[in-house]
Amino acid sequence: MSIDQTQFLSRIARETPGSQISAVADYGRARSSVIPLWVGEADLPTPRFICDAATRSLAAGETFYTGTRGIPELRQALATYHARLYGGAFSSERFFVTGSGMQSIQVALTLIAGEGDEVIVPTPAWPNFAAAVGVRGARPHVVPLRFGNAGWVLDFDDLAAAINPNTRAIYFNSPCNPTGWTASRDELQHVLDLARRYGLWIVADEVYTRFVYDGTARSPSFHDVAEPGDRILYTNTFSKNWAMTGWRVGWIEADPSLGPSIENLLQYSTSGVAVFMQRGAVAALEQGEGFVEHLIARVKRNRDFVADAFAKSPRIRFSSPTGAFYMYFAIDGEPDTSRLPFRLMDEIGIGLAPGGAFGHAGDGFLRLCFARSADSVDEAVGRLTRWVAETA
Repeated sequence: MSIDQTQFLSRIARETPGSQISAVADYGRARSSVIPLWVGEADLPTPRFICDAATRSLAAGETFYTGTRGIPELRQALATYHARLYGGAFSSERFFVTGSGMQSIQVALTLIAGEGDEVIVPTPAWPNFAAAVGVRGARPHVVPLRFGNAGWVLDFDDLAAAINPNTRAIYFNSPCNPTGWTASRDELQHVLDLARRYGLWIVADEVYTRFVYDGTARSPSFHDVAEPGDRILYTNTFSKNWAMTGWRVGWIEADPSLGPSIENLLQYSTSGVAVFMQRGAVAALEQGEGFVEHLIARVKRNRDFVADAFAKSPRIRFSSPTGAFYMYFAIDGEPDTSRLPFRLMDEIGIGLAPGGAFGHAGDGFLRLCFARSADSVDEAVGRLTRWVAETA
């Protein structure tokens, strides 16, 4: 007989919200007929050259504890990669290897926010960040983006109005999951100016910086406007660019003066990332540019296909994303998008994420991940647009 012991848990454990996206995935995962477009990952396996590097490391017996900050080869590879992508010189001392992008965010938040503090979160946004703020005992202060004829827009007056004496940081994800909104250099400068004026930190989540569709190599970045001394913590992951979601390897970029504090926080959680996984990450950075370009071309094709198909439906409202790899859209006459993903799995066999999972600004929307094969995306969109037409 099982006895419910949840009443004896801490307040934070009791109040941490469940994942609406996981609930949808759990419902549809065992259904082979469902096309799964609910989570943010490509359907390509990790490239062989990355796996081979990890295999060689295992064969060489690299199975022992390692330095908490990451092996020197990976930290240097990260510095070299950033110098190539952003220009200028980067010291390897700025980089700290983590056990996933999620751990990077958790560590960043632990560095700067605690009980009674607030972190500003423009929404719709990846729900794990706001939940991670709550787990730290702090409070997410959401600032909704506005959706209209110009697509998703962040009102900087709203952002400034959200700042109060308890505010410690601004979380900024661009390109944005789920909307695909991408901040311009001027907009990033505006956010940075606000942070400087009020002495705030910025947690810069630039996970999707390579996934832009204007022919450039990356999106605008805080690297383009920051100066030494700015309080910016960059969080990132190997998951998206190199199809390494299951590897759980990420990184933090921060001023080297924060190194001892970051190392302590990593020491008392995972104590470092396995060496063989880090060897794979080195290979990704040093040999993976061709794969990244292939993946971006693949998702750009799918973005264009989805946008063209949705534009033909008078019931579908959307803004074509300029970054990331999601289509965030609403269907007129279907306001309850908390239940709609389950209906769509039952009725037409496609799996989408509920828009409200990304904050109340996303109520009434759905998220479709198009980082999949062209065949599966085309089939899913065909099923959906036919369903939208038939249920009008």
